[in-house]
Amino acid sequence: IQSMKNLKVVYMGTPEFAVATLGSLLINGYNVLAVVTSPDKPAGRGMTVKKSAVKLFAEANSLPILQPEDLKCPVFIDRLRRLNADIFVVVAFRMLPREVWTLPPKGTINLHASLLPQYRGAAPINHAIINGEKTTGVSTFLIDEKTDTGNILLRREVPVFPFENASDLHDKLMKHGASLVINTLEGIAVGSIKPRPQSDFMMPGETLFKAPKIFPKFCIIDWNMEAHRIHNLIRGLANYPCARSAFRKDSKTLSFKIYEARPETQEHNLSPGQIITDRKSFLKIACRGGFVNILSLQLEGKKRLGTADFLRGFKIEDYSIAEE
Repeated sequence: IQSMKNLKVVYMGTPEFAVATLGSLLINGYNVLAVVTSPDKPAGRGMTVKKSAVKLFAEANSLPILQPEDLKCPVFIDRLRRLNADIFVVVAFRMLPREVWTLPPKGTINLHASLLPQYRGAAPINHAIINGEKTTGVSTFLIDEKTDTGNILLRREVPVFPFENASDLHDKLMKHGASLVINTLEGIAVGSIKPRPQSDFMMPGETLFKAPKIFPKFCIIDWNMEAHRIHNLIRGLANYPCARSAFRKDSKTLSFKIYEARPETQEHNLSPGQIITDRKSFLKIACRGGFVNILSLQLEGKKRLGTADFLRGFKIEDYSIAEE
């Protein structure tokens, strides 16, 4: 039996979500041989070159860093092979080619922010909230040919609270995920974990929800939906990329993002998208069977404001909600 501290690890990840797990590996004394992350790329208005969150953390901890443009590049694969790692740990990275994930003798494990097989895909946190889930979680699994389909190692359930948004849940799952990866590596080192097919975790007749990447069109609010569904969309896309709509005045439209809202169920005869406001402190938009009370929003090109501050500087009475 191999001691978990002697397990030689190569870590792969890019965004902030992946930083907590890398930190946890170091704190727990794992031998991280190298970190693989995305190449630096220009970002923002000034197109300044930006390093990934994982690269910044790896640099701060003096870890060797690999940033391949092409994961099938023979030079990169040769460097990985020569590291002679026991296991690869992947968190929020790219899809790996077979030549990479088959290299380590103990396999390549991935952390996913859902209870697999539910919410396979790029945006599991967002979609779980958008669909109104009361429970989600984190899973570790062995990477195989397809996306998020490999045998499960460990899973942990995590509650989703009614007013939590995607940003809150991201931070919570990031911490749970970091500790689940440590539990997984401990189990692999002592041989106590038996990988199980994802079908073992499906209830008979259960619907599998997917978690595809979110594109701008998906973020547009349909005011014909019920208040709770619109609220879930707002929560599920906050604080990025945000649910959005637009104000209209004559032929001019102003796009806006909604960060926080409260649903109100109430029968009414108003048209979906009708604005209700006292022009001072509250702003509600009618929808099917109720209203969405907007608490904070951001006009295109402006800063995020609470509703009272927004109404102080915006003549809301001149505008209606634009139909997308």
